[in-house]
Formats: sequence, structure tokens, C-alpha cells
Amino acid sequence: MLSRRKPFKSLLVSATLAMTAGAITLVSAADLDNVIRKGDERIRVAQASQDRIDDVVEATRGLENQYRTVLKEIDGLEVYTDLLASQVEAQGTEIEDLGASIDQVTVMERQITPLMIRMIEGLEQFVALDVPFLLEERRERVAGLEELMARADVTVAEKFRRVTEAYQIEIDYGRTMLAYKGTLELDGGLREVNFLRVGRVGLYYQSVDAERTGVWNKSTGEWQALDSSEARNQVRLGLRMANKQVAPDLLLLPVPAPEVTS
Repeated sequence: MLSRRKPFKSLLVSATLAMTAGAITLVSAADLDNVIRKGDERIRVAQASQDRIDDVVEATRGLENQYRTVLKEIDGLEVYTDLLASQVEAQGTEIEDLGASIDQVTVMERQITPLMIRMIEGLEQFVALDVPFLLEERRERVAGLEELMARADVTVAEKFRRVTEAYQIEIDYGRTMLAYKGTLELDGGLREVNFLRVGRVGLYYQSVDAERTGVWNKSTGEWQALDSSEARNQVRLGLRMANKQVAPDLLLLPVPAPEVTS
């Protein structure tokens, strides 16, 4: 009897063990799916977090680049501001210098105007006492200067330039030779003549028909006739030289004797 019960018990134990193993297998599969799902969820959460981190890093880099750009602009503005400050300082100094110059110009204007008036008066007297060549032109120049001094729309600098220019013209007369036509009272009537000016050394005339020739006598203040044929020929040659009709050459012309001053 006892030997018959033992196989039954063994069979029962085997069945129990098999059922237990099946249950364990079922439980383990469910837990594994759950673990896998949770792992996938964690991966998705981590990926989303990483995306947010990447976005923050990218935004941070953009802000950093903007910050560096602003710093460069600030450095440039500081340099430009320093330059402007230097320019303003230089302009301030220049304004002060200009103010001082304006004050000096005012003083100079008050001093130079009487000087120019005296210069014009001296020029007028000089023309009146000088050899009488181009008298009308020279007197008109002096009269023009006198009218210029009365004008308020002309600067002092321009007035002074015109006065010095007139003096320069008179100076140049002494270094040049000139031939020009004009009229002269001869034999009780006006006759057309050719004038020859040789610097300020001599002033000569010769009638158009070359019959009359003369020289200005500064001592007497009158015209003096030249009767010799040599003098007439030399005056004629001088006229041709002044008109650039012949090459420059030596002239043998009578000149007034120098005045002796005591």
C-alpha cells in the first residue's frame, strides 16, 4: 500500500512545480514590458530635456554674440567720442584765436585806412609831377582809387590790393619801353603824334609824317624840339622797337640832364 502512494505524490509535486514555473514566466514577461515602457518614456523625457537644453544653449550663444557685438560698438563709440572731444577742444582754441585775430583786424583797419588815403594822395602828386605819359589813363586810375575808398561794399583787403596794384603799375613803367598814339598841340593846333616812352628816362614824340620830333624837358616842363636827322631816326627806331617791329638794339637818344638836389 505504501509503495503505491509514492508515485502519486511525485506526480503532484511535479504538477505543482510546473504551474509555479508558468506563473513565474507570466509575471516576468509583464514586468519586462512595464520596464521597457518606462525606459522608453524616460528616453523620450530625456530627449525632450536635451532639446530644451540645446535651445537654451543656442539662445545663449546668440545673446553672447549680440553682447560681443555691442561691446565692439561701445569701444568704437568711445574712440569716436574721444576724437570728437579733441576736435571740439581744437575748435575752441581756434575760435579764441579767430576772436583775437578779429580784434587785431579791427585795429589794423583803423590804421591801414588812413595809410591808404595817404598812399593815394602821394600817387596823385607823383603822377602830376612825373613825365606826362598816359596822363588820362593814370589820372583815371587814381580817381578810381579815391572812389573805391568811399565804398562800403568793398573790403579793406581789396582796397589795399588795388592801391598796391596801382603802385606796381607805376613801378613797371620805369622798366619798360612803350609806344602809343596821342595828340599834341603843335604850331597852335592839335596834331596826331606817336609817343615813345623809354622807362622814365625819356619821353619823345614824332609826328605821323615824321617831320616833327621832340623830347620832354622835365626841367622846363615843356616839349623841346629835336631838329637833327640822327635824333629823328633814333626816335623812329625806338618806336619800331617798342612796337616789336625790329629786334632790340642800342638807342642813342638825348635825355634830360639829372637834377642836382642840395
